[in-house]
Amino acid sequence: MHPELFKIPFLNFTVHSYGLMLVLGLILGMELSKWLARRSGMNADDFGTAAILALVFGLIGARIAYVIQFSEEFTGGTFSQNAWNAINLTSGGLVYYGGFLFATVALVTWAIWKKIPLLRGMDIVAPCLMIGLAFGRIGCFLNGCCWGTQCDPGTVSAVTFPYYSPAYLADYQDGKIFPDQALLINGRLMTPAMVAKDPALVVIASRARSTPLVNTQLISTITASLIAGICLALFTMYLTPGRVFAVMLILEGITRAIIEGLRVEPTELNVGSTGLTLSQILGIGIFFGGIALWFVAKSLRNKPLIGDAPGYPQAG
Repeated sequence: MHPELFKIPFLNFTVHSYGLMLVLGLILGMELSKWLARRSGMNADDFGTAAILALVFGLIGARIAYVIQFSEEFTGGTFSQNAWNAINLTSGGLVYYGGFLFATVALVTWAIWKKIPLLRGMDIVAPCLMIGLAFGRIGCFLNGCCWGTQCDPGTVSAVTFPYYSPAYLADYQDGKIFPDQALLINGRLMTPAMVAKDPALVVIASRARSTPLVNTQLISTITASLIAGICLALFTMYLTPGRVFAVMLILEGITRAIIEGLRVEPTELNVGSTGLTLSQILGIGIFFGGIALWFVAKSLRNKPLIGDAPGYPQAG
């Protein structure tokens, strides 16, 4: 876990791993979308702008969803403190589907305004979204958030997190781990700043780890990368416009629902008596939305500004 990678000299600016991964995902996704746009006979610059819009509105939507779901974290201080905590992204705190929905609305609006064939534009964006998600989950892993449930140490996907990480603190609060008494002061864990003052404590803290947890972050990275590869392969097959995006929704819906079942979710996010979290239900909804789009896409193919780009090879 490395939430802070390094500081830029003289500027006292900290480069956070989560933010860096988001930027890398944006750059790669943007370049891929521009290449696919050129291949489709469309304006590549439009998709470069679309990538920036997706990032901005995706972050806004993801943060809003997080603040709504975890509102108790933003009501304990003064108005200015709560407002700052709500907009401060350095600690992670993003809900994927909030960003997905916000960015989708923004991109559809952009496509309509720029008169981009909507369904083919969605096909171009599909693998790019997955690349962005893959890098975002690497950022989650380095940041130490979005961890999975406790598992056997021999599990292939098992991972432990260091002292005072969010996962370590959660394990300590739940009574799953018992730190060395030297790391406690008045019954509370010493902060990393306090530990750093004593070399002996630094050594003790370096050995402290959370319980083995399912590495849901990098599992998400792997599945998102595979979905991106499948979408790219399908794109070269000149499917009916919209069907690449439909496949992305189907696969992402399935994998999201499964992976969310392996993540540690607050009980208040469980929906009624279903035993499912909100993210799992949204994943199932996206899965069925993808199936519906697959069948509807063909009837929309020849609609103005919805189907394909002029001159693009037509699907059979």
